[in-house]
Amino acid sequence: MDPSTPPSHAIAPPSDWVVRWTPLLPPRAQVLDVACGHGRHVHWLHHAGHQLTAIDRDPALLAPLAALATAVLADLEADAWPLPGRQFDAVIVTNYLWRALFPALKAAVAPGGLLIYETFAQAHAALGRPRRPEFLLRPGELIDVLRDSGKAGATVPSPSEEWHVIAFEEGRLPARGEVPERAVQRIVARLGNASSGRADPLAPPG
Repeated sequence: MDPSTPPSHAIAPPSDWVVRWTPLLPPRAQVLDVACGHGRHVHWLHHAGHQLTAIDRDPALLAPLAALATAVLADLEADAWPLPGRQFDAVIVTNYLWRALFPALKAAVAPGGLLIYETFAQAHAALGRPRRPEFLLRPGELIDVLRDSGKAGATVPSPSEEWHVIAFEEGRLPARGEVPERAVQRIVARLGNASSGRADPLAPPG
């Protein structure tokens, strides 16, 4: 496929959450798409002028993306994190949850970079698959993940190490085209450099 042409109609449209926050990326940002699947966000972000790295465990899905992104074949649930030490201007995860990856995903965001995450919430079990608890976010879980330093007895992080929520949503989304109604939780947060004077949802209670 010629990377200068629009994505095929067979590829699902990008998440409206990713589309909404793409303008926050710097020009030619380095972006990591985790569990990229057919590459709907690889296509979207490539055509927005960004530099993509895409991870998936299915070589048949990665092969068509080779002209658009650096393709990384890895089973994220069985193998070690495939990009140790690498950091990106943004890390994007949609419709995927493997809790053991949270520390690696956070570490892959460069200072000043973004984590853009959207996946199914517990309420989705009443609507359809997935229904298994290990694939559904608990209420407010993404907030808790960013609040948690992951280190016992950790000191208060410096401003450059703090996560600052730009937006957080949890609830049902209506059906859109071929995409059925679903219950999701989604967040966009920046590592360091908070500029808003509003209350930070990551602040400890009380």
